[in-house]
Amino acid sequence: MRILLIAGAFNSLTQRVYAELGERGHHLSVELVTRETPLPEVVRRHSPDLIVAPMLKTAVPREVWSARTCLIVHPGPVGDRGPSSVDWAVHLGAERWGVTVLQANDEMDAGDIWAAADCPVPEVGKSDLYRNEIADAAVEAVLSAVARVASGTHRPQPQTTLPDAARTGRPRPPFRQELRRIDWRSDPTDTVVRKLRAADSQPGVRDELLGDIWHLHGGHPEDTLTGRPGELLATRCGAICRATADGAVWIPELRPPRAPGEPGTLKLPATLALGNRLPPLPELPAPLGPGDDGPRTWSDIRYREDGAAGFLEFSFPGGAMSTGHCRRLLAAYRHACARPTSVLVLGGRRDFFSNGIHLHVIEAAADPAEESWANINAMDDLVHAVLTTTDRLVVAALGGNAAAGGAMLALAADEVWCRSAVVLNPHYRLMGLYGSEYWTYTLPGRAGPEVAGQLTARALPMTAAAGARLGLVDRIIDCPAQDFAAQTGRLAARLASAPATQARIATKKAARERDEAERPLAAYREHELDRMHRIFFDPDEPYHALRRAFVRKEPAAATPSHLNSPPVGA
Repeated sequence: MRILLIAGAFNSLTQRVYAELGERGHHLSVELVTRETPLPEVVRRHSPDLIVAPMLKTAVPREVWSARTCLIVHPGPVGDRGPSSVDWAVHLGAERWGVTVLQANDEMDAGDIWAAADCPVPEVGKSDLYRNEIADAAVEAVLSAVARVASGTHRPQPQTTLPDAARTGRPRPPFRQELRRIDWRSDPTDTVVRKLRAADSQPGVRDELLGDIWHLHGGHPEDTLTGRPGELLATRCGAICRATADGAVWIPELRPPRAPGEPGTLKLPATLALGNRLPPLPELPAPLGPGDDGPRTWSDIRYREDGAAGFLEFSFPGGAMSTGHCRRLLAAYRHACARPTSVLVLGGRRDFFSNGIHLHVIEAAADPAEESWANINAMDDLVHAVLTTTDRLVVAALGGNAAAGGAMLALAADEVWCRSAVVLNPHYRLMGLYGSEYWTYTLPGRAGPEVAGQLTARALPMTAAAGARLGLVDRIIDCPAQDFAAQTGRLAARLASAPATQARIATKKAARERDEAERPLAAYREHELDRMHRIFFDPDEPYHALRRAFVRKEPAAATPSHLNSPPVGA
């Protein structure tokens, strides 16, 4: 079918739906919609068989939905209504939630039901839940709804005819800041964490801290540290630890409020955001060990072992890796490489693998060009360490999405394992960058020069299955997000004990030596960084305006043309 996707942004869910529908042979076009978008005119121009709205905050005009079937993806169970569904799921501590695909009509979230799917709600932040369990349920429901539309025989079910038992959700108001407010004097740690997680990516929890108003982003429990409720106790790797009524929480990021009529503000590591306002506090080293059986505490990098398999897990907010993140991860990687293992698994337990350099930290720097340069060199140092590891097999385990330099970090490994739901964006062009991280060595080496050129030029998202067909992915693990770490652990232990593994390590070492003799890695790095240096230090390069628009969430003036070009391999 010819399907038009309409969305407020080409966000993670819209990309996932786009990639999954494309996998199934549908002809897709995309339009990014604001209140000013002349949607009837847009629809007439595309003339689709079906309209799907994976993420839409504006109402669809009657002129559109009365003429064509328009499916709205609502991230809530049947009967749920309102703009803050996922926020409520986390705040309420729901055990299960769901996604409903509705036909657009005059009333928001009240249309006839084409499909629905439910999902578990683990104890994670809202954005993690949205990108994983909610997205999995959304894809299941969208594919079912699209198949039903294509059949021409299915009739959607009016919500008014549903029995009460079928309505597991109910209308809920917008989740405003007064509902998110933390009472530091009386709220226990679990309550504070739940409030923070229900707002982790957007909008954050509005709060007073050190005499100023901030939005707090992300929350992790801490059992050992205590203090006067509300006071700051310590710092760790850019995060701050704040006392609750019965313990403490780690808060990784802060963002100042946006002033009316001003650009969006930057979400930054908490200590960087506070700057000189931060009082003298102890910097507590991050525990590198697992700590699963001990007190709860937060660390964004952990290492553990299971026999001859080592696991270096990392999780950075939004998948962004600053200069500091890269250097700390490189130090942990070197520690892991000093251990007596034959397989090293690199990746998180779930959610983002990596999205490359940290654009927010770069934008906030006194000299963004210098910080861009430092950040890309720190990423290159990390990737170089992976590429030159010749005494064991390295596996990149992608429980979540990867893009730009983060995708290239994965390709530096000997094997790339992806959860089946992962979306890959192995390109840099949309940020006006040539790219580095040795991509000119790894991407053509896996996909061939022609496909590598297409991937970087067309700049479109792809499923893990598409990545496997093109040579970018070696193993697809079809499992829920919660099971990915356990599945990866079993596979890695099996690989470490396999009789052929030592022979593979020897073969890998010989291949690296041959490649180095043919063209040294330093030559690839020099070529890439020469292009990147010119981009970073020329204020007229598009990168600077594109970066600024991205981090300050400036709406797109129009739908980018690349979204309506055919995917690689089509």
